[in-house]
Amino acid sequence: MNRTTLSLIAGVTALAAVTGLAALTTPDASGANTAKAAAELPVERTSLVCPAPSISDLAETTYSSFTPVTKGTASDGRAELQSAAQEKGDAADGKGEKGEKGDDAGKADKPVLEGKEPGTPVGGDASGADSPALIGTADGKFAPGWTVQETTEVAAGTGRGLQGVNCTAPDTEFWFPGASTAPDRTDYVHLTNPDDSAAVVDIELYGKDGALETTVGEGITVQPHSGEPILLSTLTSEKQDNVTVHVSVRSGRVGASVQALDDKLGGDWLAASADPAGSLVLPGIPKDATSVRLVAFTPGDADADLKVRLASPSGLITPAGNETLHVKAGMTSAVDLGDVMQGEAGSLVLTPTDRSVPVVAAVRVVRGKGDKQETAFIPASRAVGTRATAVDNRAKGTTLSVTAPFGAAEVKVTASAGSEGGAAASKSYTVKSGTTQDVAVPVPSGLKGTYALTVESVSGGPVYASRTLAVTEDGVAGFTVQTLPDDRGMVAVPEADEDLSVLQK
Repeated sequence: MNRTTLSLIAGVTALAAVTGLAALTTPDASGANTAKAAAELPVERTSLVCPAPSISDLAETTYSSFTPVTKGTASDGRAELQSAAQEKGDAADGKGEKGEKGDDAGKADKPVLEGKEPGTPVGGDASGADSPALIGTADGKFAPGWTVQETTEVAAGTGRGLQGVNCTAPDTEFWFPGASTAPDRTDYVHLTNPDDSAAVVDIELYGKDGALETTVGEGITVQPHSGEPILLSTLTSEKQDNVTVHVSVRSGRVGASVQALDDKLGGDWLAASADPAGSLVLPGIPKDATSVRLVAFTPGDADADLKVRLASPSGLITPAGNETLHVKAGMTSAVDLGDVMQGEAGSLVLTPTDRSVPVVAAVRVVRGKGDKQETAFIPASRAVGTRATAVDNRAKGTTLSVTAPFGAAEVKVTASAGSEGGAAASKSYTVKSGTTQDVAVPVPSGLKGTYALTVESVSGGPVYASRTLAVTEDGVAGFTVQTLPDDRGMVAVPEADEDLSVLQK
């Protein structure tokens, strides 16, 4: 075969490839090939990080883990939490295999918490001030909707009471309206890096007059597989009651939460607000709240004017004297709503008075009186969406609040089996438009241990929800509130088929 023949064959082959490519990229004039709708499939891997729980030697911490049962998952998988330091050691060793020193090496490799089966919660405990940040991964059947909560009881001192936080997915940006650098507050922003490379983070603080001057807030390095608590008062010398914290990641990703500790009013974790938006919902303010403070911030260049309404059990009402809130661009605004609840459950609904300007917001809630007051925070939340879960529910002291601010909705609530025994139970509820309900949650029959509550949207408008967990110790009503945003356990995957006929055209 001579060079001319080889060149001719090569030319024909190239032409066929081009023709095949044209057939792949040129729309079918007949319209026979139409795109199929994306399929909703379970996620295959989920990562969460939990901040170091406390600086108090009196702290008693419980970790609770749960994955709801999801159709279409793999038949195997695992979910486990490990200390950040252990994760770092595992990364250095490759796969974290057991060492050669017998039982001690095996114990070092044991996770802090391991999932058993979807549908059944598991728990673990820790004591004192030395408990580290935790890093968790779930895959296979444990990944969709995996939820972990860290709940800490502190008997005395700054921040005494009940503190709870959902372990968060690592991300690159977080907003925390409601923090403080006031003399009676000790607030930390906890940064946890789950990855094998260092993360570089900037922390910006905004007060009533705009950005606060900070000293070491830029270019903070968070080492791989580690947690870093940063005291806000070390970032600025300015003392302000209401501060918005902005965490942005230059490289890598982190989990972030703010621990807000008060000398007299107890304390809790402040979770990140939902992404900046023109309308926000802050669900499930306890009906016995004695003080409610709304804190809002707009990160853009335009001022925001918001209608402030309370979705009560009977419908939307406007707090007297606080019908609107003006939020200046780049400045933190706060308004004390006082005893706005009047013995009824409710949710704050913020909507623009005119043009829509993205804002973030949170409320500080105080229960009790005198020296028996306790504090919790409720950030603006995403809707429940398809499904959301709250864990570490107990036989007493659990309240589930559900609100449908923009249209009537039906939801299904499922109480899982108990962590130590009991059978799951479900119940459906209809929530009227513009209202908030504290629903009578189903409780697992024969309950032993703690259980999970899963809320699913059935029909109607968007639903928002939160869970309040209350524990009374020495006459102090300790409590914590967690919102229930969509667990993002399902992902849209476009369907595609092989079509070898294009190579024949």
